Amino acid sequence: MRILLAAFILAMLSMPSNVFAVQSPTSLTHSDSPASNPPPPPSGLLEPALDALQQTVGALKLDKWKGGTVRTEASANIKSILQDVQVTLPPMLKVADAEPNTMSKVLPVIRNIDALYDVVLRVFEASRVVAPGEQITQLQQALSGLDHARHELKDRLEETAAAQEQRIHELQTALQAQAVPACPVVSAPT
Repeated sequence: MRILLAAFILAMLSMPSNVFAVQSPTSLTHSDSPASNPPPPPSGLLEPALDALQQTVGALKLDKWKGGTVRTEASANIKSILQDVQVTLPPMLKVADAEPNTMSKVLPVIRNIDALYDVVLRVFEASRVVAPGEQITQLQQALSGLDHARHELKDRLEETAAAQEQRIHELQTALQAQAVPACPVVSAPT
């Protein structure tokens, strides 16, 4: 059994590297085609919504909100939103943009955006109780834009995962179709 395993490993190492390139140029998917435009990086999907959110939250006039604990909580949440958009997210997006097809680089951004969405939702719900109508509308639009952007990013990650799973399946199928080299029978010395 050890000889068979050693022969298999030796055969795999001695194969030309292009054996694993099973995709022909005509079988490229749309996203792999060099002629097509590459999809925007994660920051390209999120930055318009994040910019709109930052402008909206930065322009809120909390002194026009009815006083009380709701306004105090909203103020703390707004500070948290601005901290996230200005400090936390930029380095995360830079890492995700460097490797947009690597799920381990994009998933932290998605988790952060989901948490950010929850905080913005709390501020929006608070505004519905104590804020002037125009501020409620602005927050609703910013919240809607962020929700749309995060769904686009999640859809993109799902497409990337499906494409990677397909590639793995194709490589496994091609590898299984390869003829396993027969090990020469070595006779024992007499």
